[in-house]
Parts: sequence; structure tokens; C-alpha cells
Amino acid sequence: MKYYLKNIILFLLCINVISLNAQKNAITKIIVDINGHGDFTSIQAAINSLNNDSSKPRIIFIMKGIYKEKIFVEKSNIIFEGEDKAITILTQSIARDIWRCDNADDWGVATLNLKGNDITLKNLTIENNYGFENEEKTITCASDTSLLHQKKIKKDGHQMALRSFQTTKLKVINCVLRAFGGDTVSPWNVDDGMFYFRDCVMEGGVDFYCPRGWAWAENCTFIANTGPASIWHDGSKYEDSKTILKNCSFKGYNGFMLGRYHRDAQFYLIDCSFAKNMADKPIYRVPTTNVIQWGERIYYYNCHKDGGNYKWFADNLTKAKGSPEAKDISVQWLFGDRWNPLN
Repeated sequence: MKYYLKNIILFLLCINVISLNAQKNAITKIIVDINGHGDFTSIQAAINSLNNDSSKPRIIFIMKGIYKEKIFVEKSNIIFEGEDKAITILTQSIARDIWRCDNADDWGVATLNLKGNDITLKNLTIENNYGFENEEKTITCASDTSLLHQKKIKKDGHQMALRSFQTTKLKVINCVLRAFGGDTVSPWNVDDGMFYFRDCVMEGGVDFYCPRGWAWAENCTFIANTGPASIWHDGSKYEDSKTILKNCSFKGYNGFMLGRYHRDAQFYLIDCSFAKNMADKPIYRVPTTNVIQWGERIYYYNCHKDGGNYKWFADNLTKAKGSPEAKDISVQWLFGDRWNPLN
């Protein structure tokens, strides 16, 4: 009898330890529902409820609705997951040119402002509506250098839906990121920024996809509303920095242009498709006083345009450093052993 009792006690103790470990290792999941059926009605309140640090991801699941919030993320290891990108919408109306009249930096210039690391965005629409809602106007701007401190605000100026600062390891999957004006998607960290986009739609004006550092975009659609370039890159800190666009499509207004740069940049476009009305103008260097250390580095493989190809995007991977083959250009090739966003 004592033998069986002892075994029962040991069994219960084991169950208790397993239960405690399961609780310890459980991923925190918070539900945000603007209609009041979750843990919070605002995304920012959900973020504020989290500990500053965590060794495992925390999930903030956002139910359908239009969340008119400006979001600040200074904590790390967070997954923001929407119920459905078509009906889970984060939106603000912000002109960067107005914001900088009263603010010394860009913290707060976007709908989603990121400083945390290891951030994932899934199944969301993130938009900056300023250019869709406003026409050109002149405002009083204390920081403007003109005598009257008057500043003209254009509807196609800088309008950021996403702006990151020192963020590393940002993953964006099945999201819509849109604005009318420029710099819609601004993942900026030229030192060690690593950014992964898949199955996304990005829309905006000049340089509306403008990563700094290392960036991967796959199966994404880019829509140009206005402006002299759709994509841009800053890889000026390290020669290895690059932006890769694989199996992406580009479309926009009649005569939209593909891309440009004015700092050291490195572009790889693999298996991409271009609309018939894209301008016959290669990715180009803007006249600049910046020192370009590594020359022009713009590479294509198996890209096509509806209605006929332009000569400037003919296959030229053999000119890239190391002459990589298209089959070898992968997420691992880009990020090395620093990060695997596919995990």
C-alpha cells in the first residue's frame, strides 16, 4: 500500500512540475477588440501592459475594426496579428512636414513607430491617410527657415505608415502598408537592420519602400501613386548591405519609375514583373554630394514587363560581387547566420 501511495505522490508531483513548466513557457496572448470583447480596446494599451523584456514572443491579436491610433512600440519580441488584413486597419493622418515643425525628430511621424526588436506584423492594414484626405496648403511652421515661417505642405509629401528606428529583425507578412505620399514603408537601421516582407501590398509616392540595411521582399505588390521613384535603398554603412526583391510586381500611374538612390545602395530584383506603363528609366542615382564608395550595384534576373522588356533590366547577376546564381539568392544568403525569419 505504501509503495502505491508513494508512486501516486510522485506522479502528482511530476504532473505539478509539468504544469508549472507549461505555464512558464506559455506564450502570452492578448486580445484587442475595439468593440470591447477582448482584453483591451486599444492596441497601445495592450502594448503598455507587457513587460519591457521577454525571452519568448508575446502575441497581440487584433480583432477586426478600424483602429485610429498612433502606435509606439519600444518593447521587443512582440507579434501583432490581425484577424484579417482587409478588416483589421490601423490608421492615422500624418504629414511628416507638419510633424517636424514642432518635433525635433521622427518619433511619432508614422502610424506605426518602432524601436523594439524582434517585431512581427501579420494580417494587418497599416495606413497613413494624409494625402488621401488633404490638398496642398500653407501653414505656420516655427522651424521653417523662411522669414515668415510659412511652409507649404503638399499632399504627396512624406507620409509614413511604418517607421522604424534602431529596430532589428522586423518581419511583415500578408499586410497592406499604404499612403498617398512618400516613405510609406521606412524600415531604417543602416547599422544592423534586418527586414523581411512577404505577401504584402505597399502603396505610396516617392521612395515608398525605402529600407536601410538588409531587406528582403517576396511576393509583394508595389503601387506607385506619384513621385519619381518607387523603391530606394541605403546600404552605406557596410558593403554587404542589400535589398532583395523576389517575385514582386510593380504598377502605378502612367510613367511611374522603378527606383533611385543617393547613398550607397545595392539592389537585386529576381523574377519580378513590371506593368506595361512603367517608364523606360533604370534605377538611377540622384545627383548628390554623398561619396558613393562601391559604385553602381543594381542587378536583375528573369524580370519581365508587360508589353515588352527594356534592355536595362536584362540579366546581369554575373556583375555582382561573387557572381551569385539566382538559385543561391535566398534569405540565408542575405542574412547569414544572424537571423532566419522563416523559423
